[in-house]
Amino acid sequence: MKKEIKFKLAELFCGPGGLALGAKLASAENAHSLYKIEPLWANDIDLDMCRTYALNIHNNNSDGVVCSPVEEINFEKVPAFNALAFGFPCNDFSVVGEQKGFSGKYGPLYTYGVKAINIHNPEWFIAENVSGLQSANNGLAFRKILTDLATCGKGYNITPHLYKFEEYGVPQQRHRVVIIGIRNDIGLQFKVPAPTTKTCYVSAQEAIENPPIAPNASNHELTAQSASVIERLKYIPAGENAWYGGIPEHLRLNVKSARMSQIYKRLHPAKPSYTITGSGGGGTHVYHWSENRALTNRERARLQSFPDDFVFLGPKESVRKQIGMAVPPVGAQAIITAVLKTFAGVPYTSISSKITNGDNFASVAPVLNGVKAVL
Repeated sequence: MKKEIKFKLAELFCGPGGLALGAKLASAENAHSLYKIEPLWANDIDLDMCRTYALNIHNNNSDGVVCSPVEEINFEKVPAFNALAFGFPCNDFSVVGEQKGFSGKYGPLYTYGVKAINIHNPEWFIAENVSGLQSANNGLAFRKILTDLATCGKGYNITPHLYKFEEYGVPQQRHRVVIIGIRNDIGLQFKVPAPTTKTCYVSAQEAIENPPIAPNASNHELTAQSASVIERLKYIPAGENAWYGGIPEHLRLNVKSARMSQIYKRLHPAKPSYTITGSGGGGTHVYHWSENRALTNRERARLQSFPDDFVFLGPKESVRKQIGMAVPPVGAQAIITAVLKTFAGVPYTSISSKITNGDNFASVAPVLNGVKAVL
């Protein structure tokens, strides 16, 4: 019988549990051992997200979820962990919005991940954020974060990469910066796993219709649509949005400022979905390619790669927020499986680390002043 090696995972800004679910599904084994993840404890400030996480990740045991501001956590007193995940809030780094970076309310919150690492020195960590992280504060925020993560605790060998989750089995165009750090004294280098669906994306229609969603599935309530919205959608083809030229004048939106491409945008059935978001007003709910309606939350969850037995708790708008803010579990599973294979010494196909389209990590490495990093 093989020896089971479990990493005890702590998670900050855990959301509803997409990353944790991916971690639970990940595994790797060599001739002697089986490597797995055991979620130990997590933190978030949103009560509904904490309840959803406790239900699905901890079998409805809330003891492992600390629902409070991260600023109030005493990291000296939390259960000991040897793996850490933190998808620190992205509001101030997103390209949609003011992109305040470190000058915003949320930008500095990554430092609590650094604080947790300084105290517990986990064997590895995974940090996740939006692609806009690379350009916030003229690129200085990203460089500062990389430097802090490489030098915190006992020092970490870091591998940042801009992952396109549609290339890893997620039926959605969702691009995120993910940073993997392995403690220097362990002597291992993480390599970015090669895409698995780069030439065979999972389409929105396949994700939503195969298999069909049961009528009584959780979080599958329809959104009431006004007559004007239904009428407008009738003129918008699959893949197009509210600015489509074929919409009659009386149904067009009277917007003179920036025109967001996702307003009343229909999915294209043969392509991955556009990015699922957790907030926004009318017209941002993601729209079916042929039916004149917004998607249900369960359909949105499928586009985020959540299984139907993953139940989101709270009112419908809260569920929408949870789904939009989550890490797609299928994408998280692909990355964390590669982490476990790295520790198990199991070879896997990899690609060069990229932090922007076409830019190698070497373009950022010089600012780290000699800190070890994968190039």
